[in-house]
Amino acid sequence: MSVQIAARTLATYPMLEKLVAFDTTSWKSNLELIAFVQDYLEGLGFQTQLTYDDDRRKANMLASIGPLDRPGVILSGHTDVVPVDGQAWDSDPFQVTERDGLLFGRGTSDMKTFLAASLALAPEFIQRGLERPLYLALSYDEEVGCIGVRRLIAELPALPAKPFLCIVGEPTEMRIIIGHKGKKSMRCRVHGLECHSALANQGVNAVEAAAELVAYMKTMQRRLRDHGPHDHEYDPPYTTIHTGVIQGGTALNIVPRECLIEFEIRNLPDDDPEALFAEIRDYALTRLEPEMKAVHPEAGFTFEEVNFTPGLHMAAEDEATAFVAALTGANNTSGRVSFGTEAGLFQDAGIPTIICGPGSIEQAHKPNEFIAIEQIAQCESFLRRLMDRICRPASA
Repeated sequence: MSVQIAARTLATYPMLEKLVAFDTTSWKSNLELIAFVQDYLEGLGFQTQLTYDDDRRKANMLASIGPLDRPGVILSGHTDVVPVDGQAWDSDPFQVTERDGLLFGRGTSDMKTFLAASLALAPEFIQRGLERPLYLALSYDEEVGCIGVRRLIAELPALPAKPFLCIVGEPTEMRIIIGHKGKKSMRCRVHGLECHSALANQGVNAVEAAAELVAYMKTMQRRLRDHGPHDHEYDPPYTTIHTGVIQGGTALNIVPRECLIEFEIRNLPDDDPEALFAEIRDYALTRLEPEMKAVHPEAGFTFEEVNFTPGLHMAAEDEATAFVAALTGANNTSGRVSFGTEAGLFQDAGIPTIICGPGSIEQAHKPNEFIAIEQIAQCESFLRRLMDRICRPASA
């Protein structure tokens, strides 16, 4: 029989209340939260370094403590959350509310609980005596393309010693995740020639050209679905090509001059997103554009990359995987997920990276987002096992 845990007995609870109360929706500033965390950590003896966005409305923080001349561990998470607008919440989304063993609030699952636990237990790491450095990395704008953390990562080569491990605490129910798909997001503008729809042959219909390209991408998606490559550790087990936005046209009796498409490729490790995009672009430029230019020489397609986030590809037998498995206790099986995270960016910077954090991705981005109190307790146990590995022995 499981024993119900009182949320207020957990070290994380007061810190989670504070972090959730900061409305850090991605289109807003996160500076108030960063200032609060910076003051808290510097009071404990951490060194802190901020990197800002161009408008200095948002910031990343890299905080460090311990013997910095040795390889250490990064605990990483993003501070931004998705909007609550238009969602039917049963309680204030920016106030932690407890019901039936669950804590409700925006960011409780994705992913302020991991940050709150790391911050709340920081004094215990210090009291235990760090034999390796501990780094806390807080980023901005993860939810809109893993944008902010790139500037933080760019500063890591200046550290006296490269960290030997990064743990990204996205919600995995404390399971070890060693792989996720990459993501390439594209914007395509289709340029046509407008005219009266009764004389459609004298114009270039940008919407129809866009629709032909979208239809071709759908045939590519079917090919990937049916013929692979496949990796059944992912759901779905193939690369996906998805059109999310199409906008064009002004009136039914006007041949549309412009159309906008936004699409993405979420690729398996064995699929090259650049090769897939090259196929899409080649179809547009060599199959569709000549007919358009025959009517109007300025008609055609232009492509713009909106975002590229690399996938994560750690091996099950990697030392970092084994290290984190030892921290999870019984939940030591590794897996892979289709959603993207900042982990691939840390790995690309040469730092072995594992995703493991409290909460469920099934609760992310929804109204009445919640985390089970038991998940918080598991996360605290996980972090205390990390203390056993990077701090002096308890008897020392």
